Amino acid sequence: MPSANWPLQQALFAKLTGDASVLASLGGPRVYDDVPQGAEFPYLTFAQSTLRDWSTATESGEEHVVTLHAWSHARGRAQVHAIMSAARDALHEQPLSLDGHRLVNLRHEMSEARRDPDGETYRGLVRFRAVTEPE
Repeated sequence: MPSANWPLQQALFAKLTGDASVLASLGGPRVYDDVPQGAEFPYLTFAQSTLRDWSTATESGEEHVVTLHAWSHARGRAQVHAIMSAARDALHEQPLSLDGHRLVNLRHEMSEARRDPDGETYRGLVRFRAVTEPE
């Protein structure tokens, strides 16, 4: 059975790009796996993802840790916090349909805002934990 990694990312993308609060915080559907050259700020990207076996003696399962990055050139952290909050509200404990898999749970784990070394960009990290099992 193929991993639920890609179906999970597709479902997260669909949920984020279909959420009015996320779109408002970004100024449009600026959610990317691969950021287009010259993309306008702010935007949200898929970052690191980790997959672990979460099977029991009788059932198959996977644990996913998915990190999103919120990127902003606005002064201060307010915009990054607004984007992280919208993403958290859109995804935390929400049901999602995954092709070939069932989402057992999806929970927000942590958020963090920081200034990048360039001194102009703020980056927010939003981490989620999901558990999936085959259908």
